[in-house]
Amino acid sequence: MSEILSLAPQNVWKHFYSLTQIPRPSGHLKKIQAFLLEFGKSVGVEAFQDEAGNIIYRKPATPGMENRKTVILQAHMDMVPQKNKETVHDFENDPIQTYVDGEWVKAKGTTLGSDNGMGVAAIMAVMEDKTLKHGPLVALITSDEETGMYGAFGLKPGTVEGDILLNLDSEDEGELYIGCAGGEDLTATLEYREEETDPEDVALKVTLKGLRGGHSGIQIGWGHANANKLMARFMNQVIAYDEACLVSWEGGNMRNAIPRECEVVITVPETEVEDVLAFVGECEQVWRDEFDTIEDNLSFTAEKVELPKYMVPEEIRDNLVDAIYACPNGVERFIPTIPDTVETSSNLAIVEIANGKAAIKVLTRSSRDSMKDYRNTAIESCFSMAGMHVERSGSYSGWEPNVNSPILHAMKASYKAQFGVEPAVKVIHAGLECGIIGAVIPGLDMISFGPTLQCPHTPEERCNIPTVAKFYEFLVATLENTPEKK
Repeated sequence: MSEILSLAPQNVWKHFYSLTQIPRPSGHLKKIQAFLLEFGKSVGVEAFQDEAGNIIYRKPATPGMENRKTVILQAHMDMVPQKNKETVHDFENDPIQTYVDGEWVKAKGTTLGSDNGMGVAAIMAVMEDKTLKHGPLVALITSDEETGMYGAFGLKPGTVEGDILLNLDSEDEGELYIGCAGGEDLTATLEYREEETDPEDVALKVTLKGLRGGHSGIQIGWGHANANKLMARFMNQVIAYDEACLVSWEGGNMRNAIPRECEVVITVPETEVEDVLAFVGECEQVWRDEFDTIEDNLSFTAEKVELPKYMVPEEIRDNLVDAIYACPNGVERFIPTIPDTVETSSNLAIVEIANGKAAIKVLTRSSRDSMKDYRNTAIESCFSMAGMHVERSGSYSGWEPNVNSPILHAMKASYKAQFGVEPAVKVIHAGLECGIIGAVIPGLDMISFGPTLQCPHTPEERCNIPTVAKFYEFLVATLENTPEKK
C-alpha cells in the first residue's frame, strides 16, 4: 500500500495515504474529524470543528500578499463505502488497501476514496507548506457530502468568509466547472403483514452482481445497467409464469451510486424450479447482449436455500414489483443549449423489502428546478399507486453558471500559461456543494476542478497519477496569482 508514498507530488500523495488509513465512510466521521483537527494544529494553522461537523482551517497570507482576495479551499472528508460482494472489508474500522496499476491508483475490492480524498490531501499540502505564496486562505472540509451534503447545509453564516471558492471535487483534469445540478431525495415506504409460505414450495436465492454501477450524476448517461431495474424484469416474468412469491429484496446501498448488485429470495412450486433456473440463464444472456461492451462482468445466478417461514402477501408483492418496474430511472433529458450535458435524471438506488417493511430510495438530479419537480412527481405517483407513503427531502437547487466570473477568466489564462492549452469550461450533472455554500456566503466567485478520477462510487474507482501533479501545480499557481482586493 505504501508504494503510493513515492508518487509525485509526494506532499499530496503522503496526505492521501494517511487518509486511506483513517476509516471515513459517510455517517461515521469521528475518526477523520479528530485526525484533521490534530493535523491542523500540528502544522500551525487555526483549526476548529463547527456544529455541522465541518473542519475549518485558517492560514494567514504570506508577507506582501495580505491585500489579495481571500480564497476558500473546499472539499469533503467522507467517502462512499462500496465493495465487491466477495471482498471482506469493514469500512468503519479497516484502512483502504491501495495499489498502483500503471498510471492509476486503485483499491483492492473497494472504493478508493479519491472522491474527495484527493481534494482534502491537496488542502493539507497547502496548509502544511510554508514556502507557498498566497493571500489569506480558509479551508472548509465538509462532512457527509455523499449522503445529503449535510455539512454544507449545516454551515452557519459567519463561520467561513471569503471572496473566492475553489471547490476541489471535480473529476476531470483540464476542465473547470462553473455550474452543477441540484438534487432531491425521494423515499417510499410501506409496512405490511407477512403471510406464511407454502411448505410444499422451494426457496431460491437469485443474485445479480458484477455490474459496473457508478456515480449517479457523472455516469448516469453512460448506459450502465441498474440492478434493481433488471431484477424487476425477472420478477415480473416469474410471478406471471412460475407462480413465484417474494420473500425479500435487497438491491443497492447508496442513493448516489447506480446499484451494482441485487438479491431476492423467492419461493416457487417444486414443479417450476427447473423452469425458473433456466429462465435465470436466459436473462443473463439477454442482458449480456443488451449491455454488450458495457457490462462485461454481469452475473445472474440462482441457488436453492432453506424455505423461509414468511413472505410478502400477493397483492403487496404485485404492487411493489409493478412500481419498481415502472419507476422512471436514468436520463430524462439533456440541456437543450448544451446537448452533451444531462439536465435531468433519477437513480432508483435502493430497494429493501423484508420482514414486513418495504423501503425504496431514489435520487433525482436536475439543473432546472421545474424538471426536477416533474421527474420526482412522476416517481411519487408511481409509488403512491402502489399504496406506499412517499416523502421528499434534502432538496437543493443547482449552481447557476456565471460565464463572466473573474476567477474563471484568471484561471483559464493561468492554465494556458502553464500547460499550453485552454481548459474546458463545463457544467456538471453531479451535485457539488458550491450552490449551497454560495447561499450561505453571498457574492462568492466559484470554480470547481480536480485531478482525473474514474468510476467513483464503485470498487472500480481509480485516480490518474499524472493528473494529480498537474492539478496541484495549477492550484498552487492559482493561489499565487489570486487577484487583489479592490
